Amino acid sequence: MDKIKPTESELEVLQVLWDLGPSSVREVNEFLNGKREIGYTTTLKIMQIMAEKGLVTRDTSKRTHIYSASTKQGETQSFLLSEFLQSAFQGSAKKLVLQALGNHSTTKAELEEIKSLIEKLENEE
Repeated sequence: MDKIKPTESELEVLQVLWDLGPSSVREVNEFLNGKREIGYTTTLKIMQIMAEKGLVTRDTSKRTHIYSASTKQGETQSFLLSEFLQSAFQGSAKKLVLQALGNHSTTKAELEEIKSLIEKLENEE
């Protein structure tokens, strides 16, 4: 990813493309409408802008254009998290984790998963 930060709406479209795979504007719009009402032309415009930015690729070989995400979900999440970590928590992963765990209810299973990850990271050192 060329360090293009997607807007909230663009991230929503990317999430749909990651979930469904390559899709038409209509398919993306129908999926989005399952969460909230959004017009077809609005979805089309967002996806056209995303293509211009390089966030998605567009296959125009057939009558119905098919869009695909230009990056993998993990790459985009990692980029956005790094930016957020720097801007909101001065680069401190500890501050981020403490804030996240302190402000939200965490299930026992989630805590066990977090403990397991910490142990794994400690063993790699």
